[in-house]
Amino acid sequence: MSALIKISPSILSADFSNLGNEVISLEKAGADYIHIDVMDGHFVPNLTIGPEVIKKLRPLTKKIFDVHLMISPVDNFVKDFADAGADIITFHPEATSDVSKTIKLIKDQNKKVGISLKPKSKVELIKDYLNQIDLVLIMSVEPGFSGQKFMPEVLDKTKTVRDLIDQNNYNVDVEIDGGINFENCSKAKDAGANILVSGSTVFKENKGDLKKNIEILRNN
Repeated sequence: MSALIKISPSILSADFSNLGNEVISLEKAGADYIHIDVMDGHFVPNLTIGPEVIKKLRPLTKKIFDVHLMISPVDNFVKDFADAGADIITFHPEATSDVSKTIKLIKDQNKKVGISLKPKSKVELIKDYLNQIDLVLIMSVEPGFSGQKFMPEVLDKTKTVRDLIDQNNYNVDVEIDGGINFENCSKAKDAGANILVSGSTVFKENKGDLKKNIEILRNN
C-alpha cells in the first residue's frame, strides 16, 4: 500500500452553480484528485454531470480527474469521458457485458482503469482483473446520492481486496467512497484504502474550510 494517503474530494457535494471555482479551491486546498461522479438515472437512481461539464472544468486544474462512471452500458461513453479530460475512468462490472473489453477500451484511450464494487458486489467479480487495472473503488454506500451513512460492513471487503493486491505484488490503489468522515477515515485506512473519497465532510465540516478538512482526513 502507498504510504501516502490521497484525498479525492467528490464534487457531487460542491456548489454546482459555482463549480469551476470550487474545483480551483480544491486544488489550492491540497486535494490530490478531483472525484467526479457520473450517473445516468438508469444504473443508479440519480442524474449528475456529463462529459461537457468535465470538458469545461479540465482547463481549470492540473489535478487528476478521478471519474466514476455509474452508467450502463458503459462502453458507449468511455471515449467521450476520455476526450473530456478524465485521467482515471472507473466502471462497475455489472455495467458491461465484457469486463476485459471495457478495460481495453479505457487503456486504448491512454487512461488509468478502475473497477468499482457496490456494497453487495462480491470480490470475485474483479479478482481475475486485478492484474489489468490501476484502482479498485469500494463503495461504502449504495451509489446514487451524497450524504449517506458509511456502511462499516464493507471494511472486510476492503481488507480482502488489499490482501489480494499485496499478495500478488500488484500496483493497484484501493479507493473507498461513501460516508467517509473524520470518525471512520482511520478505519478505512486500516482496512487498506489509500485513497479516500469524501464529499460532504470536505465541503461542509469546519464551516467549509477545505484545506483543514482535507488535512484531517489525510492525517486522522
